[in-house]
Amino acid sequence: METVSISELWDRVTGTQPDPPWWLVVLVGVVALGAVLHGPTWRVARNTVTIAHEGGHALVALVTGRKLDGIKLHSDTSGVTVSRGKPHGPGMVFTALAGYLAPPLLGLLFAALLAGGRITLMLWFALALLAGMLVMIRNAYGALSVLATGAVVFLVSWLGDAKVQAGFAYLAAWFLLIAATRPVIELQRMRARHMAPSSDADQLAHLTGVPGLAWVGLFASVALLSLVAGAALLFPDAASSAHIPEPPRF
Repeated sequence: METVSISELWDRVTGTQPDPPWWLVVLVGVVALGAVLHGPTWRVARNTVTIAHEGGHALVALVTGRKLDGIKLHSDTSGVTVSRGKPHGPGMVFTALAGYLAPPLLGLLFAALLAGGRITLMLWFALALLAGMLVMIRNAYGALSVLATGAVVFLVSWLGDAKVQAGFAYLAAWFLLIAATRPVIELQRMRARHMAPSSDADQLAHLTGVPGLAWVGLFASVALLSLVAGAALLFPDAASSAHIPEPPRF
């Protein structure tokens, strides 16, 4: 592995990288969509969404002054974040609200960084989030999930060439943007069958008096709006597409 100075590392992380060819952006978008729609793949890839979901709960709990006891991630892709503080009030409301909003908003943030050519910065920002979350993980499966995800991101950012880094970064952004809607649909299906009485939406209904369905609608609206905005950021401008190299011919 090559050795670099701190200044070189800083330049690498904060510098800009060239935009990937349009066909690569489209290809990884299709791969992300397939991962969400294909059941067996989704059952594995959903762990990434759970990490973002529980990370959202944890971050907002800390920001609102609650004491974070820990996070657990389970092999069935469920998770739980435990925090202490007032059982009601704005802090509790925002903490409960953050889970389903975190994946699409994180995907939108990633898309904004990529639109600005900050591919390496986006990857290292993801690493920093995973490192911060790892400190609060309280079970072995959760630690393994976060470590494995972080290891993949690190290896791509450190060893991958420009095209590999770009493809992986765009895949991550596309996946979070596209995947954010499916857990909301699954949530409402569970609620309709009375199988999720303590879901985030129902906790918010208890805390605010606003019906749980309204909160599900908010989750879905944010996910869809983030997808539209993120797609606009990720797709190359039509005006510049003429100058982008043609896809390879086989």
